[in-house]
Amino acid sequence: MLSILVSASVALIVSLVGTPLFIRFLVHRNYGQFIRQDGPTAHFTKRGTPTMGGVVIILATIAGWLASIVQSGKLPTASAVLLIFLMAGMGLIGFLDDFIKISNQRSLGLSPRGKIIGQGIVGIIFSVLALQFRNSNGATPASTKISFIRDTNLDLAFAGATVGLILFVIWANFLITAWSNAVNLTDGLDGLATGISLIVFGAYLFVSIWQYNQNCAFQVTSIAGCYDTRDPLSLAVIAGAIIGALFGFLWWNGSPAQIFMGDTGSLALGGALAGFSILSRTEFLAVILGGLFVVIVLSDVIQIGFFKATGRRVFKMAPLHHHFELSGWGEVTIVIRFWIIAGIFVFLGLGVFYGEWVVQR
Repeated sequence: MLSILVSASVALIVSLVGTPLFIRFLVHRNYGQFIRQDGPTAHFTKRGTPTMGGVVIILATIAGWLASIVQSGKLPTASAVLLIFLMAGMGLIGFLDDFIKISNQRSLGLSPRGKIIGQGIVGIIFSVLALQFRNSNGATPASTKISFIRDTNLDLAFAGATVGLILFVIWANFLITAWSNAVNLTDGLDGLATGISLIVFGAYLFVSIWQYNQNCAFQVTSIAGCYDTRDPLSLAVIAGAIIGALFGFLWWNGSPAQIFMGDTGSLALGGALAGFSILSRTEFLAVILGGLFVVIVLSDVIQIGFFKATGRRVFKMAPLHHHFELSGWGEVTIVIRFWIIAGIFVFLGLGVFYGEWVVQR
């Protein structure tokens, strides 16, 4: 467990100290945020605020993870390498999007097709490799079985390994795209996505530690309720690193934000969340743990669908946090209350997670 403390501490220090240095660099280069013209008018004052802060989050997470490897003296696991690859790869797509916005002096970055292609490349590489690298017990980092709190009996490889691989690649890419876009939509107010991500990854830190302590691979005899997750301690270490990085970043990202995470950070965090759900075999539990992300996405879907069908709007503006902003709520009030709601979803999810384990026992 010392590795978790090391990863979180190093990531916190790197993020806390590195973020203001990165802010100075961005200000010197005039790399500021551009604001959408159809958004709340109060956001116009944020024009020019340094963005691409996700670079610091990613680097701090990697630094914390590497520090834990040095501390433990053990080689990195396949699950950890794949999760870091997914997070950094999605962050790279976001970085390109942010950089194009800044370079072209506009609020639009990569084309939708470019984003989909980039996310697809990273997602395909991750999902294919996640079914490789069997350990001594024959376990791979991911599984072709659809999971809720653990793998279910619904196996995508029902018609053979090749079909299973193809269906898993499609399923994994759906999760990666969905979660990365969910976090991206949520990143609209100072500290909102950062705080919610902190709470959700805190839940995954608990889940990973619990799975490590109750792992089937460590049991002398088969015990009911044990988990088949391949590398739970490695996942816990990375969760700790992400939490440390987010805590350090939130110091500078809280209202009034001195830096935004940008698509670099939101896509990286969304990719990491998808990776945790796949590698920890909690694909549908993640829908509860990240319930507020889901609600925000649904608000956008409802707004677009209802407007196309009737020509009228359900919300004053989507995503949901902008509706409350236009309703007169203060930005800090919205952020804090959304953090509370995110916490409620996490408590609910962890309750379901623990309750299932009790039943299995």
